[in-house]
Amino acid sequence: MASPALVVRCLGRQDYLPLLQEMQHFTDCRGADSADEIWLTEHPPVFTLGLNGKPEHVLDPGDVPVVRCDRGGQVTYHGPGQLVVYTLLALRRRALGVRQLVSALELAVIDLLQDFGVEAHARPQAPGVYVGQAKVAALGLRVRRDCCYHGLSLNIDMDMEPFWRINPCGYPGLAVTQLRELGVPTNSVAVADGLVKHLAAHLGASAWETLDGWDSPGPAAQSNTAWPSPG
Repeated sequence: MASPALVVRCLGRQDYLPLLQEMQHFTDCRGADSADEIWLTEHPPVFTLGLNGKPEHVLDPGDVPVVRCDRGGQVTYHGPGQLVVYTLLALRRRALGVRQLVSALELAVIDLLQDFGVEAHARPQAPGVYVGQAKVAALGLRVRRDCCYHGLSLNIDMDMEPFWRINPCGYPGLAVTQLRELGVPTNSVAVADGLVKHLAAHLGASAWETLDGWDSPGPAAQSNTAWPSPG
């Protein structure tokens, strides 16, 4: 039996709040035959605080906006040089529970880093992906109507200073790293391409359709040459 359809959208740089609203709208309006989608994006600088996140974990936001959102988890930072992967999936249709999806996201990042000779691991009580003691990818999900949205962020080549202004994911003093510091090539297109390949495999998808933006159709391919778009 063929796996459910999967669409990958390469959205370039997008403001956080409008894209969050798009995810919510997509989830509310999707039907039984709606394809699952993965959205690849990058955000301008923003701190996001999860549904039950504690404001005291935002130590010194400065001029970076803080947006309360409806994912799980505490506070994290998004900014240029970070790949954000939003997973808009019908869980029951893919025979996935939340824990299984979290594992799929973590394993996709771990497999990607393994491709570059970097050993990474997950922590059972602290979702995300770590190299040594430093976190390189953060996870947060929201499930409603048996469908999920939000996803993961992977630090590629970014200004890490804003992470010092928060307790990342609610852990004071948590070290945070990025691919550049790990010696991994930081070509964002290649990183996105590899991560989608591994994530699709863990989701049971053997092929997918890639779209540039919202409406432009692209071939079913294992390439995301449109991500990220300038500016």
